[in-house]
Amino acid sequence: MPEPQRLPLPDASLLLYSGLSLGNEETVMRRLIDGIHWRQEYITLFGKTHKQPRLVAWYGDRNAVYTYSGKAYTPRPWTEELLRLRDLVEVAAASRFNSVLLNYYRDGRDAMGLHADDEPELGPEPVIASLSLGATRKLYFQHRFRRDLDTVTLPLQSGSLLVMGGQTQRYWKHGLRKTSRACEPRINLTFRYVFPESS
Repeated sequence: MPEPQRLPLPDASLLLYSGLSLGNEETVMRRLIDGIHWRQEYITLFGKTHKQPRLVAWYGDRNAVYTYSGKAYTPRPWTEELLRLRDLVEVAAASRFNSVLLNYYRDGRDAMGLHADDEPELGPEPVIASLSLGATRKLYFQHRFRRDLDTVTLPLQSGSLLVMGGQTQRYWKHGLRKTSRACEPRINLTFRYVFPESS
């Protein structure tokens, strides 16, 4: 297991692992693209409904029901590939996960707005382990309260694992901007623990 880099963000706990041994990453990507039940959700902004600019999927233990953006998601059963990846991530993050949210960014036009993974069912100090596959994309962070802090940009390469813990979700939002340059697909898997009694 490679040694993680501790990222110096105030009010946060961020560990970045590079080059996790996942097997052939192209094969893993293809298994996920072909084997995951992807769907495109809709969002309503200013009275207009739009397709979200990415595909998503929610997998996990049967009781790991997750609510975000006003919708409740019942998990699909773990696949063999997702269980294998979960086991690797649990060792690196030294945490237990009962669910995973997958985001499929098909090209540079797919993105995710600023948000925090701070839903009540994740607990007061959730550990979110974010595994990246495919194209390198830049995750950006903005402090939720301190305007004196600059936006922090973090390129995430294929095979990298970003572990966000402690007070990170309370004090920081993160997102993934669109890019105009040519961009190959990227899949992001964010492993988390949903407290079933709160769902």
